[in-house]
Amino acid sequence: MSTSPAKSAPDGDSIQRLPPRERILAAACELFYRQGIRAVGVDAIAEAAGTNKMTLYRHFVSKDELVAEYLRRLWDEKSSVWTRLAAEHPSDPRGQLQGWLEEAARHVTDPTSRGCAIANAAIELPEKNHPARCVIEQCKQDSRARLVAVCREAGITQPDLLADQLFMMLEGALVCTQSTGRSGPAEHFVRAGQALIDAHSR
Repeated sequence: MSTSPAKSAPDGDSIQRLPPRERILAAACELFYRQGIRAVGVDAIAEAAGTNKMTLYRHFVSKDELVAEYLRRLWDEKSSVWTRLAAEHPSDPRGQLQGWLEEAARHVTDPTSRGCAIANAAIELPEKNHPARCVIEQCKQDSRARLVAVCREAGITQPDLLADQLFMMLEGALVCTQSTGRSGPAEHFVRAGQALIDAHSR
């Protein structure tokens, strides 16, 4: 599913009540997602967090390290969805897979979404030696692995193939929403995903 900080981002007053490190990270999450990583400087982050650059660098040695921590935070939030789905559908991997599809669809059709923050970061940060690059790659690899595991537990005969198809379809749907809107190809995300699952279940 999409990784977006928009829904859980605290408002300005809430940010100011957080400890300095959390204020900086919360401000960075919102600014990086809404404006882009390259477009946001440390001055803007410090101002939004109600602090200064000296304090920012006391908690994060560089902007690059702050970006990496931003993405780790998003991945932690995204990973928690699988825990919730397992609790909602105990011993029911097929139900978890359907739940994943519906959860992903909510992000695809969210009018406030700017797509997957981790995928956006991958486009902005092509340098292999960037501290955030390994976080990006690990997040996507782990996401695929979790989907493969649920497909396998659901008794799908080719779990890797179905997981890859669903994974690529979600990535594409998130991009389509940005370019053609919710009424474009992305509006068929759930039906297309269900058709794939049904085809692999025969």
